Amino acid sequence: MKRTPIVAAAAALLLLLSGCQYLPSLSGAPTPSATPLASFEEYYAQEVSWSPCEAGMECARVEAPVSWDDPSLGSIELAVIRSQATGARQGSLFVNPGGPGGSGVEYVMYSSFPGLEAAFDIVGWDPRGVGRSAPVTCYTDDADRDESLYGTFDSPYDTEGWIEELTENTEDYAAACLKNTGELLAHIDTVSTAKDLDLLRAVVGDEKLNYLGYSYGTKIGATYAELFPENVGRMVLDGAVDPSLSDFEGLKTQMAGFESAFRAYMAYCLSTDACPFDGNVDSALAQAKELIATAGAKRLVADDGRVLDEATIATGIAINLYSEGYWPDMTDMFVDLRADDPNSTFTNADYYNSRNSDGSYTGNSVDAYQAVTCADGDFLDDPESTLDRVAEIDAAAPTIGKFFTYDDFAVLDVLCTHWPVPVSSPPAEYDAEGAPPILVIGTSNDPATPYAWAVSLADQLSSGVLISYEGEGHTIYNQGVACVDDVVDAYFVRGEVPAADPKC
Repeated sequence: MKRTPIVAAAAALLLLLSGCQYLPSLSGAPTPSATPLASFEEYYAQEVSWSPCEAGMECARVEAPVSWDDPSLGSIELAVIRSQATGARQGSLFVNPGGPGGSGVEYVMYSSFPGLEAAFDIVGWDPRGVGRSAPVTCYTDDADRDESLYGTFDSPYDTEGWIEELTENTEDYAAACLKNTGELLAHIDTVSTAKDLDLLRAVVGDEKLNYLGYSYGTKIGATYAELFPENVGRMVLDGAVDPSLSDFEGLKTQMAGFESAFRAYMAYCLSTDACPFDGNVDSALAQAKELIATAGAKRLVADDGRVLDEATIATGIAINLYSEGYWPDMTDMFVDLRADDPNSTFTNADYYNSRNSDGSYTGNSVDAYQAVTCADGDFLDDPESTLDRVAEIDAAAPTIGKFFTYDDFAVLDVLCTHWPVPVSSPPAEYDAEGAPPILVIGTSNDPATPYAWAVSLADQLSSGVLISYEGEGHTIYNQGVACVDDVVDAYFVRGEVPAADPKC
């Protein structure tokens, strides 16, 4: 069986691009100001012991409750890293790269923030369920992980037989997640992570939370602002997720975003000598769709023995749509597929899945992505069948959407319907009434978090301020676009809020 996170890859990409480049709420009402959550004062009162660690930074472990509803369930540890301010310190700036499943520790370790480092301690953390913090663990053997991500099905895609096989496989996977993760699996939702973030704010000594969140990190930020509006300091949400959408509607919109990005790629490809497609963009898109289907049907075998299918080809495409800088790699992949060579496709898919060349895996981003998505999600309440929903996505994204569902929507729809722990209760709204201005950044042709999501989130937030960027790729701050960087830096450092959307 196979499963792959489409959004989660943003975290890995941000490590490159920015370095250089849903259990119930505790009270049902926002917790006021800096008052610790009831029954958890001891966590807020803990002292953090920082020690030197990688890249000249400091690292620490912070205790948090397993459950923010039941203190009797014990505690977990959260891994935290910081680089100290180099100038007149204004406080801390917490950063999250996205996911779910992105490591904030690794992100801060390998990134630089030239406009912010003088004024702020840059702080990253691995959210609960992720990486160096208490992780979600499903399969522990690399061969099992390979089978989960790259294994093929006996029944063709888009058939009831495929859904039956997928159901059996995802039930096995979910059982492994529960067995190997334990009690924590029921407490890795976004609301719990937002409460962890308030704890971290307090234990580093900050009265207000300054926060930069990318992609899924914008959902963490919006959830925090809803739960703790009076604790919000300066907050920027780049590549915004629209929390008002159902999971299906969100994924369908996202697939349309990837379709739009693929169309932009194809226009680029046709302008190069290396492009294996010809004619106009529509003709070339039809050729690409046929190539994906035929190459997948051939079941080409890679040098390491893995068998290629349409879903893995879609994964290879997905990774290359996050940034224009990857488009030449996608062209090379398509050239190889025309020659019946699947190796570069697996190389691209492996990067997406954090799989190393020796067959080992780095981190647990896939497990965390699926566990948090199921914890937060409403897949169980969707009355339509998986096959019907795949057909709807195919209509919304007619070149690549169906292929993308094979390792994302379809897996999540079946897996989350059979998830072994209760789902959480997210906030009923995300207006964050009482919070100061929050900047929401949207890129016009962002494939993973479509621009309309940023517009929607900025409208939902009572103090949302939209910052628009006309361009390609997923997220944009700290990637060398002065119009965006200058606005964000001035906001964080001097508290300057743009009077209008700069429309960069």
